Amino acid sequence: MGSTQVAGGTAVETTPEPKYWQLRTVLVRALDTEFSAGEVLPNERDLSARFGVARATLRQALDQLELEGRLVRRRGIGTLVAAPRMGVPMVEATDNHFGAGRDSWRIVDADYAAAPAAVAAALGVAADEPVHVVRRLRMMRGQAIGAETLYVPDAVVPQPPGSYIKHSLAESSRARSVLRQLQRLEPDGESRAVELGVAEDEAARLLERPPGIPVLVVTARYRAQGRVAVVGVSTYRADTCRLTFGESGMVEVAPVAAPAPAEVRAAS
Repeated sequence: MGSTQVAGGTAVETTPEPKYWQLRTVLVRALDTEFSAGEVLPNERDLSARFGVARATLRQALDQLELEGRLVRRRGIGTLVAAPRMGVPMVEATDNHFGAGRDSWRIVDADYAAAPAAVAAALGVAADEPVHVVRRLRMMRGQAIGAETLYVPDAVVPQPPGSYIKHSLAESSRARSVLRQLQRLEPDGESRAVELGVAEDEAARLLERPPGIPVLVVTARYRAQGRVAVVGVSTYRADTCRLTFGESGMVEVAPVAAPAPAEVRAAS
């Protein structure tokens, strides 16, 4: 049964923390003071004995810390302390965000199809009007950390003769063509909305993680010639990434600290 506190003359019923969450707090303290990144933790039996908890409670706490990106489980090795989150710069389009052929991006495929309703509305096109759709992965240290989808209307990149052929080489060539044309775009402003979400099936597959893991969803709108010219929707792994904005990286978005959307606007 929870305790009752009085705040401003109003009785507030508080709920006691679950035992696994109390243990999680203790484990965080231990990870910060006793272990280094990459170090293997003692086995579950030893940890249970040390902290005086049941194995089931310990597993819940370890599962939570793995979800937060503090621990990594490796088959045949055990549970390791995860490396610090990678700082991922959110560069502006003027800094060659649309760059084609860069090592940090890997093209997945390209299509010519209707955009989601919210994206179509932002682009100012009809809900059933096809647009260029380019999907690619953002790579760091050889690992896929983010999956991005760019939506580009014909008004920005005219549709060339011929249809999109569902063939990996044709899709890659088409995607590079769209990206090369975007490189010539001169954006006059952009805005980004960042919110916490969960990975749907396709994004989870691309990021090689199970569906439902926490992710950071970044929706970017790039303006040119007085209109939204491109919309990009990116999904970043919240367990390994820390998004930074601006040259100094002063604004950082961490998954636990971002329960509500946060708007980040670049000066136009």
